[in-house]
Amino acid sequence: MLIFERSRPGRGATAQAPQRVADVSALPERFRRGNRAPLPELSELDVVRHYTRLSQKNFSIDTQFYPLGSCTMKYNPRACNSLAMLPGFLGRHPHAPDTHSQGFLACMFELQEMLRDVTGMKGGVSLTPMAGAQGEFAGVAMIRAYHDARKDTARTEILVPDAAHGTNPATATMCGYTVKEIPTDDSGDVDMEALKAALGPHTAGIMLTNPSTLGVFERRIKEIADLVHQAGGLLYYDGANLNAILGKVRPGDMGFDVIHMNLHKTFSTPHGGGGPGAGAVGVSERLRPFMPIPVVAKEGERYRFMTETDLPQSIGRLSAFAGNAGVLLRAYVYMRMLGRAGMPRVAEFSTLNANYVMARLREKGFELAFPGRRATHEFIVTLKRLAKDTEVTAMDVAKRLLDFNYHAPTTYFPLLVPECLLIEPTETESKETLDGFVEAMAEILEEARTSPDKVKGAPYTQPNRRFDEVRAARELDVAWRPGAALDEVAEQGRTD
Repeated sequence: MLIFERSRPGRGATAQAPQRVADVSALPERFRRGNRAPLPELSELDVVRHYTRLSQKNFSIDTQFYPLGSCTMKYNPRACNSLAMLPGFLGRHPHAPDTHSQGFLACMFELQEMLRDVTGMKGGVSLTPMAGAQGEFAGVAMIRAYHDARKDTARTEILVPDAAHGTNPATATMCGYTVKEIPTDDSGDVDMEALKAALGPHTAGIMLTNPSTLGVFERRIKEIADLVHQAGGLLYYDGANLNAILGKVRPGDMGFDVIHMNLHKTFSTPHGGGGPGAGAVGVSERLRPFMPIPVVAKEGERYRFMTETDLPQSIGRLSAFAGNAGVLLRAYVYMRMLGRAGMPRVAEFSTLNANYVMARLREKGFELAFPGRRATHEFIVTLKRLAKDTEVTAMDVAKRLLDFNYHAPTTYFPLLVPECLLIEPTETESKETLDGFVEAMAEILEEARTSPDKVKGAPYTQPNRRFDEVRAARELDVAWRPGAALDEVAEQGRTD
């Protein structure tokens, strides 16, 4: 039942409401709402129970294993939240002058330096992008600004491997480039001959991540970097998979010119849900003049924001202030807790867990997409033969996992692997959790072979059964209207 349907006229939480005072609003009368907002009327207890029940229907990293490949759904330590919410941080106004923000600016400067150190981006780091997608946009915008500053305007193409994230070609297009796709070979590496054929005077750069979304490390990355640079292009690193190499190898040392970092993936800030994010960008020396502003600088023992005056060639501001302060503080605390010795352990345990799960699933009869390669922090199993023999698809297996109280891996991505599950256990999961997931997968595989209809009808234990996902994507309607056809909603099992 929707909260609007629980509403009863005149009901409320008046005992907890602020006392009414004289209307001293400075808002002109013409801008004021004539009537009360059409909000539901309930007691405080009814509201608390309603939203608590809703929260209990959700899967979350606090309650279930979340092996979403390419998403790095790892645990967010509570210490990061508590320290980021210290009164001095919460009470700081974004318009506060630098002289009144020295503690906060000191943290941000140190975060910039730590990110620069672990990525090898010697030109510096800007924290202002407010999401991974915005950091990605900033990276390609800087590549464009670099070529424009050199009057090298014939460079109109961005190369994108076919295993790249879908946002990569979208970002390149938004920045005014034509996208040229580069295939991967049978082992999961970039096809070098295709790359050489694509490079030329129109090449502005290449967008890729290493390890790639195929879950393998690009073994000829230095050769790729040399070829792109010799052609006059630059290299952009999608930081989605940075968790796999943290403290082990740095994108700057591979030859990349710019990187965006998903702080929610590698550095344990809040993840997803359409909420606040952070997509910091690091650059090589050649791109430093074009960094988005503001950037924190240290002068003696004082800190200040660098602006357009300091970086006149900057691509500009990406947010009203300087990024999402609370999210950035959480990343700062996480990195300080790890320390220099702890950074490599993130990569070591995330790759160990991935290779352990991969080996166990192979023993259970699952087919690997790249059987000759070691996993990085994630790997791909393909169910193409299972689908052919039983008509049980990757989506069916994903839905059945919910009945075993595990969230599904990423399905049907990357697109070039048919019926794929992209699995990433992260470094924060125990061996017992991983073993339980493997056994659940093995049981579902056996069900698919002996009782395929059972798998195809899943899930059975969740508050809602399977939705029409195509219809939801094409005809999304999340607005509530009085008098809506509630009977139809109830028939589909959507009771809350």
